[in-house]
Amino acid sequence: MKRIFLLLVIGVLCSCESERTNRNPFLQEIGFRFEVNLNLPLYSPLTNTGSAVLVKSDGVGTKGVFVINTGFNQFRAFEASCPNHVPNNCSAMDFSGQVATCSCEAYEYSLFTGQQLNRPDDGNRYYDMLEYRANLSGNSVSISN
Repeated sequence: MKRIFLLLVIGVLCSCESERTNRNPFLQEIGFRFEVNLNLPLYSPLTNTGSAVLVKSDGVGTKGVFVINTGFNQFRAFEASCPNHVPNNCSAMDFSGQVATCSCEAYEYSLFTGQQLNRPDDGNRYYDMLEYRANLSGNSVSISN
């Protein structure tokens, strides 16, 4: 009986396929945690659906984090460094409305989905925005990685 159990365990372990991810080679996934207090004037736009803010505090992401209210008390947070090249002096993205733009190549990304909106059709691999966890608790949105 022990041999059958041992063979089953070995079989299960050997049959498990390791998870494959499409990790972005340009951006480090750094660990951090930041609380966005929606009562503060700086973050009060997030009380409206479709509104976004850029959090540029030290230690929050690589070049900062975009946070957007997607409605129904749901929030999303994305890295503010362009995901399609190594961080440099022009890789910090800016945003207008719900679109983030990389100043290096003028790549545009949706802050609702993180997807690149103007992906070149040149056969190269392009990455969407790196997303962080965003959870609403009371009047604060906790952003973490």
